Amino acid sequence: MNDSVPKYMIGVAAELLGMHPQTLRMYEQRGLIRPRRTPGGTRLYSDRDLERVRRVTALASGLGLSLQGAEHVLALEDDLAALQQRVRELEHTLGEAARLHDRRVAEVHRSYRKDVVVWKPPSSVLVRRVR
Repeated sequence: MNDSVPKYMIGVAAELLGMHPQTLRMYEQRGLIRPRRTPGGTRLYSDRDLERVRRVTALASGLGLSLQGAEHVLALEDDLAALQQRVRELEHTLGEAARLHDRRVAEVHRSYRKDVVVWKPPSSVLVRRVR
């Protein structure tokens, strides 16, 4: 099941989190969470949104950070996740490029001529060049 599917209205989400709906509205206003909206404007929260709120709560109450500090930590975590995803993409691209390189090198090696040439020792007579 996808944890980013919005499925909880604000009242249910607040109940699941043990907080007031106004707190969720404030978190949204500050950009900490981004619930989806129905065409009628009703906020819908996903499991991922709820986990993010729990993370804010853990940072604010558990570690004693201010809400602004929690915002900063979440922004850094988001940046880190984006960079980790970019590294995975680059590693995949690099792997593809290495496989292509190996394939091309193998093709070049296969293209070498394999004619048998009889070897003859160089002549024992040296020819002097005139300048």
